[in-house]
Amino acid sequence: MSLFYPKLGIDLGTTNVLVFVPGKGVVINEPSVVAVGKAHGKRGGNKVLAIGLEAKKMIGRTPDDIVAYRPMKDGVIADYRVTEAMLRYFMKKALGHNPFKPTVLVSVPAGVTSTEKRAVIEAAMKAGAKNAYVVKEPILAAIGAGIPIHEPMGRMVVDIGGGTIDVAVISLGGIVASTSVKCAGDRLDRAIVDYVKKQNNLAIGDKTAEEIKIKIGAAVPMNEELTMPTKGRDLMSGLPRTVDFSTNDLVTAMARELREMTQAIRKVLQDTPPELAADIIDNGIILTGGSSQLRQMPELVYRRTGVVAKLANDPYYCVARGTGIALKHLDTYRKSILAKQ
Repeated sequence: MSLFYPKLGIDLGTTNVLVFVPGKGVVINEPSVVAVGKAHGKRGGNKVLAIGLEAKKMIGRTPDDIVAYRPMKDGVIADYRVTEAMLRYFMKKALGHNPFKPTVLVSVPAGVTSTEKRAVIEAAMKAGAKNAYVVKEPILAAIGAGIPIHEPMGRMVVDIGGGTIDVAVISLGGIVASTSVKCAGDRLDRAIVDYVKKQNNLAIGDKTAEEIKIKIGAAVPMNEELTMPTKGRDLMSGLPRTVDFSTNDLVTAMARELREMTQAIRKVLQDTPPELAADIIDNGIILTGGSSQLRQMPELVYRRTGVVAKLANDPYYCVARGTGIALKHLDTYRKSILAKQ
């Protein structure tokens, strides 16, 4: 049966789409970016020109009649038609020449509404899925991080992606307390862009901001700082200029956003029943998602909450791995996950 009907797990993120095929692992890891050509003359008829890596290269470098953008905003579908085209493209690419329609399991943020959830299911079905399930990200992140979610034991998972930070306390396979805040990797990049503009009169793009965040950024001030020359456009002269930035400059630039992220964690801890809160103190907080890899992130969480935080193995792939495990044991998980959504 499984031979004929393929299964796909899709981590549909704001910044990247990861596709997991059971038995093969993550087969696609590409930016969730689509380049669309504006139609001239007649209304509508915008043509999708490139998807994924191809399209990301075009961001900030396109002529007027081509727009490269992300159809997902803060973890939910902002542009339905383009998301559907993107899903179809990635599903086709992952399946190769398999003629059968796949069963698809897609991740959604913890704070997703039933309308947004339906939009994801519909987009997956229209893109060619036989069945489509949606599962909340923290549950998938927990499964992917190897947490035994079915135990009567409180576990806290913090999934920090590009668009949202999802915080959840999980016990007996369901979410007990959770929040989803639209402040994550992208907002950190924007904070860096604004800081560089204010402090140095230099205009840089989001892509450059992301690059310096990854190379030298940290969540708390460091004694041994890293530095990196950054190229941009001088706002006074309009000419290119290079400025050196250090780790602690970035800590200052991102301070407000990082505070908002840790406040989300504190809020969920405050909403947690006392028995489960005691479990969390024993088990610590598990961090997953791409943006959790910012230097010293566990240290920041510990300082703000008093609870030890640790990074999951391969945090970037936790949700994608979780979709794979859930698909493999769909019957086991179908009862708990899909009923409790």
